Amino acid sequence: MNNSSWRSPTVILLCGSIVVLLALGLRTSFGLFLKPMSNEFGWGREIFALAMAIQNLLWGAFQPFAGAVVDRWGAGRVVATGGIVYAVGLYIMSVTSSPIELYLGAGLFVALGLSSAGLGVVIGAVGRSVSPERRSWSLGIVTAAGSMGQLLVVPMGQAFLTHFGWSRTFQILGLCTLIMVPLASALRGKSDLPNDISEQHLGEALGEARRHTGFWFLTAGFFVCGFHVTFIAVHLPAYLTDRGLAAELGAWSLSIIGFFNIFGSITSGILGGKLSKKYLLSSLYLLRAVVFLVFIITPLTTWSAIAFSACIGFLWLGTVPLTSGLVAQIFGPRYMTMLFGIVFFSHQIGSFIGVWLGGYLFDTTGSYMMVWWLSVALGILAATLHLPIDERAVTRAEVNI
Repeated sequence: MNNSSWRSPTVILLCGSIVVLLALGLRTSFGLFLKPMSNEFGWGREIFALAMAIQNLLWGAFQPFAGAVVDRWGAGRVVATGGIVYAVGLYIMSVTSSPIELYLGAGLFVALGLSSAGLGVVIGAVGRSVSPERRSWSLGIVTAAGSMGQLLVVPMGQAFLTHFGWSRTFQILGLCTLIMVPLASALRGKSDLPNDISEQHLGEALGEARRHTGFWFLTAGFFVCGFHVTFIAVHLPAYLTDRGLAAELGAWSLSIIGFFNIFGSITSGILGGKLSKKYLLSSLYLLRAVVFLVFIITPLTTWSAIAFSACIGFLWLGTVPLTSGLVAQIFGPRYMTMLFGIVFFSHQIGSFIGVWLGGYLFDTTGSYMMVWWLSVALGILAATLHLPIDERAVTRAEVNI
């Protein structure tokens, strides 16, 4: 009997989803630590925001390389290594006493862990394990698992923070990341790649994507997604408390975002298997712009914050199954992890700018309002960028002319 026969698509989907739940859930809780750490060390918010910005930028920079390794040798060892490195990063954060240590732990090590054991790698493993008909739906499930982590881990992180302080909480969360290591064995290796994938070389795949204008529109659009979600994840709790609302509301707002994104991601995955992915993406970004606009022009109350969290949560990561599914639809699954890693790098550049700009503008102007208005404009821009994308699968014959 084949010793890997137990690695069915269902098992891969389940284990991969738990890995993403842990990776993204833990990372989403970092916004809770902005004010406690900044207040204890007398830092401005820009220092913590810069650490998160470095993390997002390096996460994105490492992702294409992690994707190339996975496409070549499989996801199992990469994810296991990522879980260990993630835990090391959280431990360094727990003993931080200077900005340099924070940049090393949160910026470098956590970024390496996320690039190896995060959404990009798992999406590639799951995307190759299922049929094209089930791919969009399965990617929606994986993305929803990240939001389930946000729903579960953020309140847990707030409770730990209240009872144990920020240092011990980081150590507890670090132990949780080690659960990824045994789960990684379920993810498929190179030998399990579908037999019908053409023998295309890595350089050919890169050249094919480089010549496809739709690939660049996807890449530009995903920049906006990163700007939106990371600015909110890191700065929303502080924004709410600055305006006189309870500290617990920040944690609950992030949890509400995660809860509604479970439904939003699954819905995007289902619709992506039936309707045009580019039009769904365009609609999603336009709706984000509307939600931002309504939020900033109406009075801020507990209920308006909850309503905003629910609406933006439904639109939160629905971009991921649609964007990654479109990459696989156009270019095929063979180098899906690496190509999506390139698109994801743009997402993380947007994350870097969104989280850093939020901290910088708050420290210089005392307000986040400029970033909220910029988020509206970027949502409209992203909605426009997706309209001209050619969704048809490329043919290798066209590439080799």
